[in-house]
Amino acid sequence: MDQILLAMSGGVDSSTAAVILREQGYRVVGCTMQLWDYNRSLSEGAVPRTGRCCSLDDVYDARRVSENLGFPFYVLNLEREFEKRVIDPFVHQYLEGRTPIPCTNCNSFLKFDRLLNFARQVGIDRVATGHYARVEYDDNEGFLLFRGKDAGKDQSYYLFELTQDQLAHIVFPVGNFKKNQIREIAERHGLAIARKPDSQEICFIPDGDYAGFIRRHAGELHPSYLPVIQRYEEEGPILLKDGTEIGRHRGIYRFTIGQRRGLGIAHHRPLYVLKLDPVRNAVIVGYREDLYCSELNVDRVNWISRLSPVEPLEAEVSIRSNHKAAPAVIYPDSETATARISFRDPQMAVTPGQAAVFYREERVLGGGWINDRKVSDRAAAR
Repeated sequence: MDQILLAMSGGVDSSTAAVILREQGYRVVGCTMQLWDYNRSLSEGAVPRTGRCCSLDDVYDARRVSENLGFPFYVLNLEREFEKRVIDPFVHQYLEGRTPIPCTNCNSFLKFDRLLNFARQVGIDRVATGHYARVEYDDNEGFLLFRGKDAGKDQSYYLFELTQDQLAHIVFPVGNFKKNQIREIAERHGLAIARKPDSQEICFIPDGDYAGFIRRHAGELHPSYLPVIQRYEEEGPILLKDGTEIGRHRGIYRFTIGQRRGLGIAHHRPLYVLKLDPVRNAVIVGYREDLYCSELNVDRVNWISRLSPVEPLEAEVSIRSNHKAAPAVIYPDSETATARISFRDPQMAVTPGQAAVFYREERVLGGGWINDRKVSDRAAAR
């Protein structure tokens, strides 16, 4: 009987994964990653919102599940690595006017890198998580990644950076189930977390105050950021795309591309954030049609298959976790690990710092990080 290390968040998915793995014949060893001191994340007097993950309560929930099911459980302290690999890039990218995805960095550098290394150190060859995704093997292309069966819970968007070596040692036990089936399994086995709500907020910002977190932790993590924060705390211009100043803001890191609410500007048409300009400390705004993009460029591209494409290929591309993948042509450059993406129809609110993930139906081909975009001709003509 093979051993497997199960990453447990304290939620229903990873907890029920333990049940499924045992039924498949694995000897489960549970492990929760201690990632962050959540008292550091709260604004003074703030109360954490419900629906966050990786809190101390979640550690207790994971331990109770392991005790109920009778398998070993450990807590692995990765706070230093989490700060370096997740918190630091999150703060840095916001200060550069980008919108980062901390969950992907956490998956890439901790759950499927650091945790897999830890498993090997203790003589365990495989790691399992509660992600809604699937892995299959092809003799020609190697390990392939697919969407989870539950389209509403699919998490493959956050997993595009997985490598062949990692996929060879990863199991996604819940990927073939619907969410309601997972809760039913948990209830049948008497798991107290069967009806626990899903996590929603970014785990290290439990009160939802992104701007406050960045303001507090930029100086704490890197004193060299303090002058930048002090500058961004000063007022800056809100500009129409033709350069006309129509208002003032109190920090570009308080905004994200596509944002409509919170601009504080009376205008004859609804305004949206089009661009963040750290050099001028400016927020550029415009109209809804200005948000549409026909092409974008991505870097740090990862192709899942061991056969990386060299010719242009047609695929569907998702530019946000909740974005329906849209038909596009991808022009890869294997030498620079970059690609140009040309959409069949312009897409709204393409955001630097987010990921563009490539699909063919249920299969994840790969993806990369958005670094710039081209406004669609259709939008420019309006």
